[in-house]
Amino acid sequence: MIVERAYVHLSSYDEDTWPWSVPCVRQLLREGLRFTAPVTFLVGENGSGKSTLVEALAEGFGLDSYGGSHDWRYASPRGKSPLGERMKFEAASRGHRMLTSWSARKGFFLRAETALDALGREGFSPDSVSHGEGFLSAFRGKFLHAGLYVLDEPEAALSFSSCLELIGHMDRLAKEGAQVICATHSPLLTALPGADIVEVGEHGMRRAAWRELGVVDHWRRYLADPHAYLRHIVDP
Repeated sequence: MIVERAYVHLSSYDEDTWPWSVPCVRQLLREGLRFTAPVTFLVGENGSGKSTLVEALAEGFGLDSYGGSHDWRYASPRGKSPLGERMKFEAASRGHRMLTSWSARKGFFLRAETALDALGREGFSPDSVSHGEGFLSAFRGKFLHAGLYVLDEPEAALSFSSCLELIGHMDRLAKEGAQVICATHSPLLTALPGADIVEVGEHGMRRAAWRELGVVDHWRRYLADPHAYLRHIVDP
């Protein structure tokens, strides 16, 4: 692992102003976020704040919020988010050198909406392959070394089998001393053995077992009986 704990110190803030109005961000301000495993999944509904968290974690590590590797910074004129520019880290045993030396840092931020542009900038020629293959090319070609890999909903472009391949990449990275932090809706990805799962929502942040996740329960029920859900949505 690279990072043991992420935290932000603010002497004062307006709870009615974004991002301080987001429950998980307020909990981060109070307690910080401790990482207990090489792979951490942030799971929650749209608007819960999980993407806000992963973007700020990437920015705090020096990765461009637009996406890309540590070698390519600030491809976008957009400045850091209010949370990202204040993000601090406590290093894990493997991370002291990386967090104290800019040249020693390795990492990648992959976000679904800007991934193809970021990959093209780094020489992966995503125009010649499908969206999903462009994602996988990054996993195969850039996710190679111990570092911090931050992912925002990578399953958006991936098929079932491609998600399984991604799980294999995450597992390999973890065993090689890297750290992965991933915001996701996917019950496939979150089933990775040994991963830590943090559920994000109105409650703030709390750790959960895979079987306890709402998204897992909904998918199980939906696949068993789609009509039980669709009868409330689709006109007869």
